[in-house]
Amino acid sequence: MSNWENEALKRQESLLADLQSLIAIPSVLDESAATKDLPFGPEPKRALDWLLEEGRKAGMLVKNVDNMAGHIEMGEGDELIGILCHVDVVPAGSNWIHEPFGGTIEDGKLFGRGAIDDKGPTIAAWHAMKIVRDSGITMNKRVRLIIGTDEESGFRCVKRYFEKEEMPTIGFAPDADFPIINAEKGIASILFKQKVVTSDGQLLLFKSGNRTNMVPDYAEAHLAEEVVFDNEQFVTFLNIHDVTGGVSTDSGKTIISLNGKSAHAMEPDNGVNAAVLLASFLNRILKEGQSKDFTQFMFDAFANESRGLFLGLAFNDEMSGDTTLNAGIVTYNPASGGEINVSMRYSVSYLFEEKMTTCMKRLTETPFSVDIGSNSAPHHVDANDPLIRTLQEVYTDHTGEHAELLAIGGGTYARVLEKGVAFGMLFPGREDVAHQADEYVYIDDLVKATGIYADAISRLVSEKTEGE
Repeated sequence: MSNWENEALKRQESLLADLQSLIAIPSVLDESAATKDLPFGPEPKRALDWLLEEGRKAGMLVKNVDNMAGHIEMGEGDELIGILCHVDVVPAGSNWIHEPFGGTIEDGKLFGRGAIDDKGPTIAAWHAMKIVRDSGITMNKRVRLIIGTDEESGFRCVKRYFEKEEMPTIGFAPDADFPIINAEKGIASILFKQKVVTSDGQLLLFKSGNRTNMVPDYAEAHLAEEVVFDNEQFVTFLNIHDVTGGVSTDSGKTIISLNGKSAHAMEPDNGVNAAVLLASFLNRILKEGQSKDFTQFMFDAFANESRGLFLGLAFNDEMSGDTTLNAGIVTYNPASGGEINVSMRYSVSYLFEEKMTTCMKRLTETPFSVDIGSNSAPHHVDANDPLIRTLQEVYTDHTGEHAELLAIGGGTYARVLEKGVAFGMLFPGREDVAHQADEYVYIDDLVKATGIYADAISRLVSEKTEGE
């Protein structure tokens, strides 16, 4: 065990206590409670305030940028190393065994929303900074822990931050996987919408999903009285797909629900999309008309694959793998028809305009059109960059394993840096439970990552960073 990891181990108790304190703040975006002073609602700001206060207590330089983001800084010099973390979390969702904001410790794990995304890694990086400072090594660069509060819903925090603050020379985001992620796919929000709205009186309501970056784990449909519904057929369908659901009636209409499994949109196949499954079932029982047009499109575009083949959007490259599509928010009502909000994670070398044109052409044959919402370009740092070489050496020294370079479909703050990568803290072979029920972090991993981050910071602030 390295000296850095030994130092981290000595601080295990305070590491865990700090992580429990941060997890206890349910820092989910709340647009309904947003104000000028609380841009993303009260709880994300409370989490930011808590961490900045820790920085003040440690005697470091602290700054709050419009209650959207902030930083804790140490060291001196012209060059700036950025460590970009976030304290907001996705909603808890359902089906938890442990209290989502409880920070329960059990079987060598700490449970809670944000344990691995991104409160655990944030606490690891923060303690790593304190370990380096306390070691007394000479720092000829500044190190800045940059803290965002809107990472899960659009990066508005870091956009504002970098409008007002300097761009780090180099940096990393401890918000993904070890060893090192040097390629992040592009992320586009695309909306499929029914072109012609002529109610057929069959499907009265369909709703599923809250966020495009999560696979929806619950879907509900309301059927008109005249729709023939066979309960046994539905139970058989649920059994075949190994999911649960429910049926009830209210004022003559039939209300059907289905429970899927949540997962991160970067790999929809890790979850079970409740919206897609429920639409697939409805497609068997609805007759021709607007309702069936909606369920048929859901079935064709999303039921058997998440790669966009039917839509003409499929693509992969060696550098970053498959393009993926997640139908994250799906709604239908007779007045406006069906709407499907999709998070598309597209490969680094994707020809975006060309592929979207192909998609639009294909959709002329269907009852749906497509619109592009937000679009964040892919991010890539060359494999031979000194930053990557340094982090590879650190990782190998601590694990004895080769630090291969990875590509992901998730978006981390690394993509807002001019030169930045994602660096941990999910170790190879560990299950990725980000955005899932009973999210957790292994305590041993938390300690090990803290040591790795301390070592990385110590090497990056030394004079050899820019080459041998």
